[in-house]
Amino acid sequence: MRNINRVYCLTNLLNRYGVAVLNKVTPKTSPWTADIFSFNTVPRSTFSTMSQAQDDSGEPGLFSPNPKVQGMITLDRDAFTKTIQVPVIKVKKEDIHIVMKNLKHRLIKRPKLKRIIDDPNDEDHKKIVLDPHTITSEDAFDERDHEFFRKFKISSQIFQADLEVTYDNLKTDEILKAVLPKDQDVTTSFSRIGHIAHMNLRDHQLPYKNLIGQVILDKNPGITSVVNKTNMIDSTYRNFQMEVLAGEENMITKVKENGITYEFDFSKVYWNSRLGTEHDRITGLLKSGDLVFDVFAGVGPFAIPAAKKNCVVYANDLNPESYKWLLHNCKLNKVDKKVHAFNVDGREFIRTVIKKELLDNIKSFTTERKNHLHIVMNLPGMAVEFLDAFRHLLDTEHCSEAVLPTIHCYGFSKDDNPEKDIKERAEEYLGAVLESCSVHLVRNVAPNKEMMCISFKLPAKALFAVQLDSAGEPALKRIRKDEESSTENESTQ
Repeated sequence: MRNINRVYCLTNLLNRYGVAVLNKVTPKTSPWTADIFSFNTVPRSTFSTMSQAQDDSGEPGLFSPNPKVQGMITLDRDAFTKTIQVPVIKVKKEDIHIVMKNLKHRLIKRPKLKRIIDDPNDEDHKKIVLDPHTITSEDAFDERDHEFFRKFKISSQIFQADLEVTYDNLKTDEILKAVLPKDQDVTTSFSRIGHIAHMNLRDHQLPYKNLIGQVILDKNPGITSVVNKTNMIDSTYRNFQMEVLAGEENMITKVKENGITYEFDFSKVYWNSRLGTEHDRITGLLKSGDLVFDVFAGVGPFAIPAAKKNCVVYANDLNPESYKWLLHNCKLNKVDKKVHAFNVDGREFIRTVIKKELLDNIKSFTTERKNHLHIVMNLPGMAVEFLDAFRHLLDTEHCSEAVLPTIHCYGFSKDDNPEKDIKERAEEYLGAVLESCSVHLVRNVAPNKEMMCISFKLPAKALFAVQLDSAGEPALKRIRKDEESSTENESTQ
């Protein structure tokens, strides 16, 4: 019966706007009977509402800015001002509070727009502005509203009043849709990095870039600088060129992610606010006492949470600026004693630091050890290619599966099957088959472009130069034994 009531209420709402005409309500003996009531739909052309954003002819709607702003390059806020007519009810001054409380769902919803206006002809009353999207006449009020009016002896009569709408009352997308040429995409989204709004404007939007930047600045409290990326990410240092569209040029910012504070110069390092969930996911795989190697550490979004979890961390980045801010953030978050930072090429870090620590880990290995080794490689543009640095990295014998590190390697894929694609590429650079691995979709970067993370135990066949045969002996040693045995047999014959 609850669903029937919902449908009835919905039909009444449609009836109110002229979308549906309610014919009858005929209760049946069974609540499951489908023909409780019926209604007819009517063509949209036969009705209209005063708040329609755009009519069928394509003319601007009630809150649309003046058409003259289209093509504006330099922001002129005054040009967006216009006067519209809105529905109001007249209320005694002493009843204002109770009316605002009980009819809040009926009030106009616009940024910084007055909901209470003076009545120049009546000092004892105020006009309360209603939502023109839903209130077109007294019939638009439901029974609960009318009951309220009766209880407090308030008139439900609807009047029309002039209301000035300014730039401050318009939303970002409304302003930009009015300015940019028709049928062109409007970009209102951005990544927020502290006080900085980072945008990726398309070519057709560039003539309006400074206006767009100023609108973003105006409409988003706390944003004091708007920047636009002007080239692709530099694969060497993982940063990109940018230009300031509006606001201050200060690029040193502070962000908080998963409860940890980071500071850095956004113009000189890599930071992606969309990766917070992924940073937290990897951190969730770690346990206290684990050994973590971050090959492309940036300013520390993997390394610092790992250290906070009481892991021993070795973090590296080739970019001197990233290295500088990595050290800064380690001190800022009081984990500088747990993070060993390096400023070298990724392959060099693998072939020196990681190699040494793996060898030390093997020498001190006991079956009672419970900590694990993790290697994070977050350079999706080319991290997979760095996997070849692990090929025969250790010239010792393979002793136990427990000493094999787990690698978390990131990469982009445009393949129809990105999971298969990144696995095959990882196997190619490792020179070994991955018998067991997991592939995680991190995010969709662009149409037909995915960011993936493949996690796997580094195969012994790839890591160790000396391989064991089925008898558990080094293959070369086994061959020598076989040769010696063959020689002895020949001498006794």
